[in-house]
Amino acid sequence: MAGNSQRRNRRTSNKKGAQVGSGGQRRRGLEGKGPTPPASARKGHKKNRIANAQAKQAATRRPAPRRGGAKGTSEMVVGRNPVYEALRDGVPATTLYVQQYIDNDERVRDALQLAGERGNINLMEAPRPELDRMTNGLNHQGLVLQVPPYEYAHPEDLTAAAYDKGEDPLIVALDGVTDPRNLGAIVRSVSAFGGHGVVVPERRAAGMTAGAWKSSAGTAARTPVSRVTNLTRALEGYQKAGITVVGLAADGEHTVEDLEALAGPVVIVIGSEGKGLGRLVGETCDYRVRISMPGGAESLNAGVAAGIVLYEVARRRA
Repeated sequence: MAGNSQRRNRRTSNKKGAQVGSGGQRRRGLEGKGPTPPASARKGHKKNRIANAQAKQAATRRPAPRRGGAKGTSEMVVGRNPVYEALRDGVPATTLYVQQYIDNDERVRDALQLAGERGNINLMEAPRPELDRMTNGLNHQGLVLQVPPYEYAHPEDLTAAAYDKGEDPLIVALDGVTDPRNLGAIVRSVSAFGGHGVVVPERRAAGMTAGAWKSSAGTAARTPVSRVTNLTRALEGYQKAGITVVGLAADGEHTVEDLEALAGPVVIVIGSEGKGLGRLVGETCDYRVRISMPGGAESLNAGVAAGIVLYEVARRRA
């Protein structure tokens, strides 16, 4: 018996220590994992995606100030009614030229009053030959309004503005839209539905002229427009930043109401009313969507189509 007891003692003596209880393991297991981390730190959450994008933007952001893109060219608005309407609709202007000895009718008086109320528009009197030279012989009717070059934003400024607000980017890119009024209407829709800007190509596309500004109903003052030399390359840059590019096409594989990607960061690409998306731009898109039209219309005006898609995005994000 004594021998057996000694052997048991030798076996237990080889262990590192006595095994008494759970060693606190059960107690630690009951303590939990601590407080729930904030949404910005939870992988897969929208705020986490935005926080990561903000950090990436901060690391790669250009040192240049905002609205650092290309500049447009100055423009002349000529004629009594066009000048009055441009001033009434808030089109930016630097100088109002008035012909010497002009007949002072109601339109002239109203234009002068609006220019004076702005406080930052120079009033210049000029002889008719000088106005003829400035306008290349157009029928100016004694009134010429000089519109300064539009300052286009850089494409990265649009996404940076979204992330600064803690929002997923919502951008509209236009491929071959040549009517300034359509551009202005789209800028207005982007502003109405919480978008962060519009991208247009330099060639074969409308720019921010006085006509586009008027159609935007003043929203161009707070909704930036970016002008790029290569639209396909700009879209690829957005894709590298984690933004989904969705092209609007009559033969799209998805419908607007069914595409879940519209709920996240997205660039919506809209082509011309006649030709639609260009080949390279269409191939660059991650998805191509169509608008269901039970009435049988072949296509929609670019401004109307943009409004429909932007409404669907805003509805999903609400």
